[in-house]
Amino acid sequence: MPMNSDTLPAPAPVLHDAPINILIVDDERTNIHKLESVLADPRYRILRADSADKALLALTVEEFALVILDIRMHGMRGVDLAHMIKELKKTAPVPIIFLSAYYSEDKHVLEGYDAGAVDYLHKPVDPVILRSKVAAFAELHSRQRESAMANRALLTEVSERRRAEEQLRVLNETLEQRVSERTEALRDANRLKDEFLAMLGHELRNPLAAIANAVQMLQDVGGEPGTAEWAVGILKRQSGHLSRIADDLLDVARITRGRVELRTQAMDLNLIIGRAVETARPFIEDKHHDLGITLAAGGLRVEADPTRLEQCIVNLLVNAAKYTPEGGRITIAEQRLGAEAVITVRDNGIGIAPDMLAGIFDLFAKADHSLHRSEGGLGIGLNICRQLIELHGGTVSAQSDGPGDGAEFTIRLPALSKPETVSAPPAPTPAPRATSSDAAPRRVLVVDDNLDAARTLARLLNRRGHEVCTAYDGPGAVKAAEDFKPNVLLLDLGLPGIDGYELARRFRADGFADALIIAISGYAQKSDVENSHAAGFDQHFAKPLDFAELVAAIQAGSR
Repeated sequence: MPMNSDTLPAPAPVLHDAPINILIVDDERTNIHKLESVLADPRYRILRADSADKALLALTVEEFALVILDIRMHGMRGVDLAHMIKELKKTAPVPIIFLSAYYSEDKHVLEGYDAGAVDYLHKPVDPVILRSKVAAFAELHSRQRESAMANRALLTEVSERRRAEEQLRVLNETLEQRVSERTEALRDANRLKDEFLAMLGHELRNPLAAIANAVQMLQDVGGEPGTAEWAVGILKRQSGHLSRIADDLLDVARITRGRVELRTQAMDLNLIIGRAVETARPFIEDKHHDLGITLAAGGLRVEADPTRLEQCIVNLLVNAAKYTPEGGRITIAEQRLGAEAVITVRDNGIGIAPDMLAGIFDLFAKADHSLHRSEGGLGIGLNICRQLIELHGGTVSAQSDGPGDGAEFTIRLPALSKPETVSAPPAPTPAPRATSSDAAPRRVLVVDDNLDAARTLARLLNRRGHEVCTAYDGPGAVKAAEDFKPNVLLLDLGLPGIDGYELARRFRADGFADALIIAISGYAQKSDVENSHAAGFDQHFAKPLDFAELVAAIQAGSR
C-alpha cells in the first residue's frame, strides 16, 4: 500500500517472495501518481514521500531496493537529500535515480552523480526506459536479499545442527524406544483410518443396497398398490440416512477447520431437552426401550446455540438406544450443581470396556468394530458432541463399569442465574406443502450438469403442472432462458462454462430482475448461502432436495 504524506507503515517482515520496496520522493503528488502508474507491478511495493524528512524516516523504517528522487523540491534539494542518504550506514547502499525537468546541463548531471546517484533521467520520463532501469535494480536487490537470507539460513542450520548433535548425544540411549512408540502410534492412526474407511463403505453400501432393491422392485411391479408405497418409504428413509452421514462428515470438517459458528442465546434447558427427546423418540421406541425423563423444577437456564445443543443431546440418546439391547432402560436427567447445569444420559446397555473408555470421544472411535456387533454409525458423533460442548464452554464425559453394565454420559454447561430474558429455542417452521391442486403453473428452467438430476427434477415439476425446460451448462442456460423466458430459474452452482453465481448475476441484470432464482447445490455452509444471496439468488436449497419444500417455494415465490 503506498505511503501517503501523513503516515508511515510499520516495518514489513522481509520474506523470500515479499514485494520489493521502491521509494518515490517528490513534493508534487501529480508526479508521484504518474510514476506509480508507470511502475504498477505486483512485484513492487511502491511507497511515497513528499518531503525530505519523510523520505529519511521511510528509509530508516523500511528496506528499499531503489529511491527515485526529484532533484528539485521545496525545503531541500534532491542533491542535498542524496548526500544525507549516503552518509547514513543503513541507507548508503540504496541506489538513487534522479529525475529532473529543469536541470539538464552537464554540471547538474555531474553534481547528481557526485551525490551518489546511479542514474539521472530527464522529464518527461520514457516509461519503457524507467521500467527497464527499475527492473534491473529490483532484480539486483532481490538477488542480494536471497543471498543474505541464504547466509542467515546457513548460519542457522549450522547452529541447529550443533544443537541437534548435542540432543542426539543426550537422547541416544532412549532413541530406539522413541522410534518404537512413534511407529506404534502411526500404526494405530493407520488402523483407525482403515477401520473408518471400512465403516464408511459399510455405512454407505447399506442404504445404497436398500435403495437399489427398492428401485428394482418399482421396476418389477410398477405402480402395484402397497408395494410401490413400501418401496418409496425405503427410498425416503435410506436417502435420509445418507444425508445424515454427509452432515456428520461435514460437521467434522467444519469443526476441524474452525468454521463452526455458534448462535447462542439465553434459554430454558428444559425446552432443548424436550425437543431432543422428541427427535430421538422414534429410535428409542423402535427398540421398545423404556425412557425416563427428570427435569429441574422451574427449569435451568444456559447460554447456548439451541440447534447445536439439541444435536448433542440427540446424539447421546440415539447412541443409548443403539447400544442397549431391545427392551432396555434409558434415562435423561438435568440438575443444577453449583454454577453448572448438568445433563445425564444413562442406559443399561452393552457398556464400554475400560480400555475404550479413555478414547471414546476420539475421532472414529467405536466400542466394537466387528461386523457382528455393528450398530451403524461412523464413530464420529461423540467427537462432534465433545467439540460442540467445548465450544459452549462446557465438558462432556463418559462412565461405565464395563461390558454389560451400561453407560452414563454427562454434559456440564455454565448455568445462568438471572430469571429474565429467557427465550425458547426457535422451533423449526417447515415450509408449506404444496399440492398439485393449489399449484399455479409456472415456467421453470432447470439447470444442472448432472443429466439425471436435471431430468428427474424436470419430470417431477411437470407432474405438478409446471412447464419445464432443462439445460446442462452455463452457456446452454443463457440460450434456454432467452428462448423459454422462464419466471422461475433453478440453478446448480458448479456448472461448466459459466457457474451458477455468474448466471444469477447475468439474469438479474438482463431481463429476469423479477424472476424467482433458486440455488441448488451440494454446498450448504453459511458462507455458500451468503455468497448465493449476494449473487442475486432468492433462496438456497442443499442437495438432496426436500422436493415438497421446493414446490412450496416455487408456488409461493416471487421477488
